[in-house]
Amino acid sequence: MRRLLLAALVLVVLAGGAAAAYVLYKKHQSRNIHGSASVEFVTTQTVPHRTPAELHRVPWPTYGRDDARQRVAEDIRLRPPFRKLWVAGGTSLLEFPPAIGYGRLYFSNNPGTLFALSTRTGKRAWTFATHRCTAASPAVHDQTVFASFMNRGACNQTRSGLDGMVAALAVGSGKPRWTKKIGPTETSPLVANRRVYVGDWRGKVYALDERTGRIRWSFQTGDKVKGGVALLGNRLFVGSYDGHVYALDARTGRKIWRASAQPRLGSLGTFYSTPAVGYGRVYIGSTDGKVYSFGAASGKLRWSHGTGGYVYSSPAVWNRRVYAGSYDHTFYCFDAATGDVRWQFHANGPISGSPTILGRIVYFATLAGRTYALNAVTGRRVWTFPDGKYSPVVADSKRLYLVGYAKVYGMVPKR
Repeated sequence: MRRLLLAALVLVVLAGGAAAAYVLYKKHQSRNIHGSASVEFVTTQTVPHRTPAELHRVPWPTYGRDDARQRVAEDIRLRPPFRKLWVAGGTSLLEFPPAIGYGRLYFSNNPGTLFALSTRTGKRAWTFATHRCTAASPAVHDQTVFASFMNRGACNQTRSGLDGMVAALAVGSGKPRWTKKIGPTETSPLVANRRVYVGDWRGKVYALDERTGRIRWSFQTGDKVKGGVALLGNRLFVGSYDGHVYALDARTGRKIWRASAQPRLGSLGTFYSTPAVGYGRVYIGSTDGKVYSFGAASGKLRWSHGTGGYVYSSPAVWNRRVYAGSYDHTFYCFDAATGDVRWQFHANGPISGSPTILGRIVYFATLAGRTYALNAVTGRRVWTFPDGKYSPVVADSKRLYLVGYAKVYGMVPKR
């Protein structure tokens, strides 16, 4: 009996040691990775600039403003504090910011109505009601608005068989040019190369023909694709709920590489965040609480940095810095090469939405309903506004447009 007890004790000790070793191994795997400015970090890489005429016609064409989703408008010099010119909206949630083009704002509310408002007055020009859930920004290109919609009925359903829709509408009238049924989609469309790039809950990424909506190609990931795609050169970058980030050939949909969130105890982190591309890197937030940097050419992990909460926020990239908020109530500024924290700002609530940089000011909002404006270099607070929820700010050369929980505010700097 003593021998049996001794053997059992040895087995318990061994099992405990193995479990402890496994935990330590997983913690080691999930540790922060420090990056290097000398490995796959390209300071000369720039996003293609649009002409002044293009910027005048369509100042803010897509979620994140440019195809690389960098969320930056250095050419817009509006500075806080601001005063309100007009207010539009009602009681329905506005989760994603407008696109701006041809003198109008275009945005959808959560119940699935797409609005076109005058940038000058906030007056409604037209609406397009789908009675579908919406959690995406439209895109504007060539006199057309492209918008994504989820299922009909209650939002956030996950049962199989649900469908979604992408619609292309005339900017002047809101009249549909085409509609295309796919899976429920909360991807903010990206329009380039005569294609409309979106993902859906079925785990697919699509390239739709810009003129007809016909599927040119599709690519299957392992789980839902909820964030948008980013484009640089001929490569599309997208995250999936399967815990991976993909680089695809924008012309054919061929997979170029697949990268992964770091292993950890529990499930693999998933990607709701829309990636941003700059300096030869892909930057993206994860539900495992980390911001990741992958090499755009290789797909190799170049750095990772943990926060204290989910990172749904899609990063902004500017001046060799990366900006993102976390559910831990903190807004972070990282070194774009190494992942070191340059500064951090503690806000009044969880941060789910994405930042915008205008000039040298970075704007973000919290789920507690406040918008912050910080000096993007130092992190010093320069202005706040008592509304906001997700991604709060877009702009043109004359006005700032702030998105609250259910209202849009047209603003100009105080004199």
